[in-house]
Amino acid sequence: MLNERAKILLKTLVELYIREGHPVGSRSLSKFPGLNLSPATIRNVMVNLEEMGFVSSPHTSSGRIPTPLGYRLFVDTLLVVKPLDSIEIHHLEDQLPPNTPSRLINSASQLLSELTHFAGIVVTSKHNNTAFRYIEFMTLFEKRILLIIVTPEGDVQNRVLFTDRIYSQTELIEAANFINQNYAGCALQEIRSRLRNELKKLHHDMSSLMTAAIEASSEAINDSSETMVVTGERRLLDVQDLSSNMVSLKELFSLFEQRTALLRLLEFSRKAQGVQVFIGGESDMATPNEVSVITAPYEVDGKIVGTVGVIGPIRMAYERVIPIVDVTAKLLSNALSHH
Repeated sequence: MLNERAKILLKTLVELYIREGHPVGSRSLSKFPGLNLSPATIRNVMVNLEEMGFVSSPHTSSGRIPTPLGYRLFVDTLLVVKPLDSIEIHHLEDQLPPNTPSRLINSASQLLSELTHFAGIVVTSKHNNTAFRYIEFMTLFEKRILLIIVTPEGDVQNRVLFTDRIYSQTELIEAANFINQNYAGCALQEIRSRLRNELKKLHHDMSSLMTAAIEASSEAINDSSETMVVTGERRLLDVQDLSSNMVSLKELFSLFEQRTALLRLLEFSRKAQGVQVFIGGESDMATPNEVSVITAPYEVDGKIVGTVGVIGPIRMAYERVIPIVDVTAKLLSNALSHH
C-alpha cells in the first residue's frame, strides 16, 4: 500500500500531467504549493512509484507520466470530482427537452461530445416487440429496393433490399399496401408468426419480397433500439495524445467501425451501478492503452434500458468528465420517462 506522502505525490503528478501534457519532473513537483518536500525526497518516492508500476519514464525525458495503473489508483482513491453547478445542469436540461426517444438519444450523444470535446456514445436496449406504422418500397436500381419504415413514434428507418429479380413499381406498391393494410401497428414478432402461415397462400415472388421486408424491418428497428449512437469521433483527431500516435488512432477508429467490442463493454456497464471508468486496455474490450471510456446507465420509469458514455484519451480531466456523464444519464432518464 502507498503511504500518504506517496499518494499525495502521485495525485499531484497525475493532475499536473493531465493539465499540461508534459512529463513531470521532481523539480516541478518540489515547487508545487503545499508539498514542502525536497527534490531528493521526491525523487526517492518517484523511484518507488515507478517500481510499483504507477508511473513510467519516457525515454526522451527525465520526468515521469502516469501509467494506466496510476490513473486507475488516481480515479479510484485520489480523485476529487467537481459536481456541476446548477447553471450547468439547467443548461444540460435545456439541451434535452422531451422529444421522441431516437431524437433524445442523438441529442444526448451530441451533447456529451460537445461538452467534453471527445466522442459521445449512447446505447439503447433491445425492444423485441416494436411495431411499425407503415412501410414503403422504392426502386433504386436493378435488383435493389429501398425499404422505408416509419415507427409509431414517427422515426424513419431505411434499408436496402437485395432481391432475386426486378420488381415493377406497381408490384412494390401492391406489396406495401398489403403489408400496411394487414399488419400496420402489429409487433414484428407477431407479424413473423402470422406470415409463416399466410405466406404459403401468396405468390412465391411476392412472398419472398415481403419476407425480406419484414426481416429488414425487424433488423432496422432492432438496430435502432439496440445500437450505439456515436457522435464526435473526429474530435479525437484534435486530441494531441491520440493524433500523435497513429497506431492508437487506427485502433480506435477500427473500434468505432466494428463496434462489437464497445457494445459488449457498454452492455457490461449497463448492468453495473452508477458511473464506470474503463482506463486504457484494462476493460479487455480491445480499447487501446491511450484511451479511456466513462459510462453511466440510464433508465426509463425506473428500469435500466441503456448506457451513455464518453470515449477520450487516457489523459483527460476525469473530475470534469465523470459528472458530465453522470448528469447526462440522469437527465436522459428523466426526459425519456416523461416522453
